[in-house]
Amino acid sequence: MKGNRYSYHQCRSVILCLMLIMATVTDMERLWAQTSDTSLFNPAKQDIIIGHKRAVRGVTELLVTQAVPWSINRFVRKADFAKISFKSLSHNVQPSSWEWDDNSFQTNQFAHPFHGNLYFNTLRTNGYNFWGSAPAAFAGSLFWEVAGETHVPAPNDFINTSLGGISLGEMTFRLSNALIDPSARGFKRTTQEILGLLLNPVNGLNRIIDRKWGRVQPFSSQQVRPKLVHTFMDYGGRFFSEKTKDFFKRRGNNEFYLRLRVLYGNANEASKIPFSSFAVTAEAGAADSGYINTLAVTGYLRRWKMRSTDKASHMGVISMNYDFLKNNAFEYGAQSFRYSIISDWKTKNPRNQLKTTAGGSLIVLAAVPDVYLYYGEGRNYDYGPGIGYHAGTEMSFNKKFFYSLQYRGGWFKTLNGNRSDFFLNTVTNEFRLEPRDNLFFTLELGHFSLQGNYQNYPDFTRSYPFLRYSTGFRF
Repeated sequence: MKGNRYSYHQCRSVILCLMLIMATVTDMERLWAQTSDTSLFNPAKQDIIIGHKRAVRGVTELLVTQAVPWSINRFVRKADFAKISFKSLSHNVQPSSWEWDDNSFQTNQFAHPFHGNLYFNTLRTNGYNFWGSAPAAFAGSLFWEVAGETHVPAPNDFINTSLGGISLGEMTFRLSNALIDPSARGFKRTTQEILGLLLNPVNGLNRIIDRKWGRVQPFSSQQVRPKLVHTFMDYGGRFFSEKTKDFFKRRGNNEFYLRLRVLYGNANEASKIPFSSFAVTAEAGAADSGYINTLAVTGYLRRWKMRSTDKASHMGVISMNYDFLKNNAFEYGAQSFRYSIISDWKTKNPRNQLKTTAGGSLIVLAAVPDVYLYYGEGRNYDYGPGIGYHAGTEMSFNKKFFYSLQYRGGWFKTLNGNRSDFFLNTVTNEFRLEPRDNLFFTLELGHFSLQGNYQNYPDFTRSYPFLRYSTGFRF
């Protein structure tokens, strides 16, 4: 294990990226308030089930998703870890053999959840619902950890593959089906099928096997209508400084960013169907330290109406969340569950709105950068669970001008890595003008702080003000 010297650039990138993740949920809730379109199919009341249950085909495809990468590792790459034997298998099945691994961030936080998504969809695309398909992600992950390689099983791999695979799996399952218009023909239909295959290979494969690829037919009762899928794109800049006094002198870093957000379903409607509404955020930005790559998924597991009065209506929400951020200076990934109470307060003018949000989250496992850690394949982050908490208010005037004040906080405790814990806090003020339904301008001001407490290294506390501005379009 090697120690790294602390870097101001690394800490600054850590703070910026975590700020972007914590702002994602607020952005989505605000946009969702404007997407209450209805259609013949309502995913809040009716789940998407493809055909009848095909257990044999599902299990067979689960084994194939294991055999293909193993065969590539064993016979193409000729990797030593793929040379499994009865000896390695008998060792790996022992509970005492489990150890945290030293893989790179991208392998642990993206590649493993991606494969978990394939495991999940071997049942999801064969007639099973969300809950019936979840065991495939856990079973596939466990089988690979024990029998897919000679390396000892890793708890971080099992958690990331299983939980991350479920989040990505249900999201790609629903979006890949929403992409395809069964009444379309020719080049348009072929393009839709190819995009669906790329987004969800298992679903695309089964469409070919079932001879649905390119088959022209009317919308089925479970086909998602376009009005239930909304896409937003915004482009702008962000500015942040290492010192509050320098912020007003414009001494700091200026960066440009491009963000794509997809909203599925109607989050304002109660539902017991998992992922009947969800949000996906993908973002790329330019910085002197490199490009920031973001993939965040927030899927609502359950939404229910709470007690309402003549002053307000309340809704309870439980969501499942996947977060992945990576650039050449910072890495952060997490699997978490969040509980929120969303309140809609009645106003005298129906064109004005007032909403409040409060709640907490359970962070099952987070990969948090450690400036003092580096070993193995490039392991430079700590693993551990945590808790989060949030509160905020949003106001709109004449459905044209919007203002929000949000607070986000979090605490992380390291289980594997340097003995440490982290506190994270951010406060944001956002102003948004919407002159038209498909056009908006945004200005955001805020303050962010990160505190790291180490047992064997010096502690650090950093605080940064930031500014964000953008122009956005809705498609």
